[in-house]
Amino acid sequence: MEAAPTGQRSSHQSVEKGRSRHKIPRDVETDIAYLYEVLPQLSRIFRIIDKIGEGTFSTVYLAEAQMTDGSRRMFALKHLIPTSHPVRIAAELQCLTVAGGTENVMGVTYCFRKEHHVVIVMPYMEHQTFVDIVGSLSFEDVKHYIFHLLKALRHIHKFGIIHRDIKPTNFLFNQQRREYSLVDFGLAQGTPDTQIELLKGLLLKTKREEVIPRKIVSSKHRSVPVRTPLNQKPKAPAVSPMLTCNCFMTDRVCNICLSRKQQVAPRAGTPGFRAPEVLTKCPNQGTAIDMWSAGVILLSLLSGRYPFFKASDDLIALTQIMTIRGSRETKEAAKTFGKSIVCSRELPRLDLRILCETLRGLRSWDDASLPAEFQASRNPAEVKQDAGSPARKRMSSGSLRSIAELQEMGWDKAPDDVYDLLDKLLDLNPATRITASMALQHPLFKDMTV
Repeated sequence: MEAAPTGQRSSHQSVEKGRSRHKIPRDVETDIAYLYEVLPQLSRIFRIIDKIGEGTFSTVYLAEAQMTDGSRRMFALKHLIPTSHPVRIAAELQCLTVAGGTENVMGVTYCFRKEHHVVIVMPYMEHQTFVDIVGSLSFEDVKHYIFHLLKALRHIHKFGIIHRDIKPTNFLFNQQRREYSLVDFGLAQGTPDTQIELLKGLLLKTKREEVIPRKIVSSKHRSVPVRTPLNQKPKAPAVSPMLTCNCFMTDRVCNICLSRKQQVAPRAGTPGFRAPEVLTKCPNQGTAIDMWSAGVILLSLLSGRYPFFKASDDLIALTQIMTIRGSRETKEAAKTFGKSIVCSRELPRLDLRILCETLRGLRSWDDASLPAEFQASRNPAEVKQDAGSPARKRMSSGSLRSIAELQEMGWDKAPDDVYDLLDKLLDLNPATRITASMALQHPLFKDMTV
């Protein structure tokens, strides 16, 4: 614990200055006291300052420690929920230990355990919240951001690690220093040739009855999975599958479709960032799912719209993807991984440059025939009136800028290369989707050191 990995240390003064501006809420004080109680050894080393993150499986705290040389450093303490499986916890630690500390991947400094309580200690990296800066980044900032995310993905994929939860909050970014760090391997899985021993027991396995191709019936352009076990022959339905629900040819998904028994397949990750093969419950998922998530992040960075996709369930999420990538293309890609999609309405594939430039404010809405889903961002003046509305949260802060400001930020000179890379990251077919190694060789990065 004598040193944090190079490039991942935070500014102690700026962190402390920011924390001193507000009083810690009473509930956070209670949580900190509880953490000291269940892991008393922490109090001998750390002064826990604040809670800085909370998720389904863990809570993250900011803490200060005095080093042996007399200096003080900041650390992130990740307290895993007591119900986490021991193998899952050990696998996350092994990922951090083997692959972390280099190539924009967070390392681990120490680990404390008492009974079923585990705290992973990591260097703290001061960073900005993605939603606060997504519309204010210059094109060069975006180029560097995606480049360093791809470097982190290439590194972990080399070890056979599938992160499975790539999203902006798991890729820390310090805009001033251009520092980056991929965090949170709590959902990581292993590829068949993974070098992480503990991930070998967490390979993406599926049951025998889940490997047969499924039919996916569409309601207008909503998609519904229909399950057929491998160990029994498909039976001819008494009624055509197209007529077994109440929502076909309508703009909604009915309760019959939503209540269908779902097939089992890995679907970890965050809504809005799940790849098509995850949404359609394809049993064979690999590192390509991380690349899709990187593509969604780049889509937000180029359009200034975050989150770009936000759906309440997998069916609507697939619909949103089809709206961007086209229904015919989605159906063809689905066939390659054993799925069949029926769509009653043809959805054209959108030009990614026109889409992003319109949402960012570089093009007139009159010049772009975009679907109704994007009209919420059309009138900045109306959105400004209600800053707390869902529309405002989905609104591009970049689109509120003037053309002159956008030009000064280099957005009028964004090359075709960046949209070509975006297209390759958002390839609907995981078999042909660009890999991290290939992406780093893309012409967009010809002036950058890989």
